[in-house]
Amino acid sequence: GAKCKKGMKVIAIVNESNGEFVASVYSVNRGPMVWLMAAIFVAIVVAVGGRKGISSILSLVFTMLCIFFIFLPMIYKGISPILAAVLVVAFTTIVTMCMVDGITKKSVAAMLGTVIGVVFSGAFALIFGQVTSITGYNVSDIEALNYVGQNTKIKIGELLFAGIIISALGAVMDVGMSIASTIQEIYETDKTLSMKRLFVSGINVGRDMMGTMTNTLIFAYVGGAMTTLVINYAYDLSYRQLANSYVIGIEIMQGLSGSLGVVLTVPITALIASFLAVRKK
Repeated sequence: GAKCKKGMKVIAIVNESNGEFVASVYSVNRGPMVWLMAAIFVAIVVAVGGRKGISSILSLVFTMLCIFFIFLPMIYKGISPILAAVLVVAFTTIVTMCMVDGITKKSVAAMLGTVIGVVFSGAFALIFGQVTSITGYNVSDIEALNYVGQNTKIKIGELLFAGIIISALGAVMDVGMSIASTIQEIYETDKTLSMKRLFVSGINVGRDMMGTMTNTLIFAYVGGAMTTLVINYAYDLSYRQLANSYVIGIEIMQGLSGSLGVVLTVPITALIASFLAVRKK
């Protein structure tokens, strides 16, 4: 790339037309700085987390590879994005849990609780979309997506719900592992505890986590929709306009679906973890 006046490199696109070359500036060459910031992030995670930190980084890289080399090729070949999202979520959850904690009662409970919670989240999103007449064709980039859909086998209408399933994975996985780990630690401290007592302990811990984790999801979605919220506030739209806006409806659907997945993961994981903990094998 060529250098601009301030010494910052830029990326140029060169096209040939009738024997003449035309160059245009595409963007700032930010690639090296992106990799540098990623390296700093990795170094901090490894320094703080040690071996667990290394496992976390590897699981993060694995998840991204699954998205780019499994999920996207699957939907490009015409496979349902919702089905592909569920399969990728299940696969990445199993591998991530095994990398972080190995195959133990705790990790198995966390795996099952996470996958079931994410499935419930996706199911709620589908039901929400049906009753409110929100479809995958109401998104802001639908014109570009329709063009892609006409030239590929991608089922454009399901992308919105597939995205909700994938976006809920992080928070749901966090809750699943925390509940399973807590129950296992309690049982290791006192192995005379019954399954019912362990389950109640898991629920109590989960209730404390619900508020923070649901807030985490809501804040994440609000942050992603900040420009939309600012525009709506600036134009002083009425309640009827806001309540019936596709954009606002989609954000609410995403927030509620992810939060429901977190909430349902608590009793599901607590039940599975307490059942597995008291088993001798």
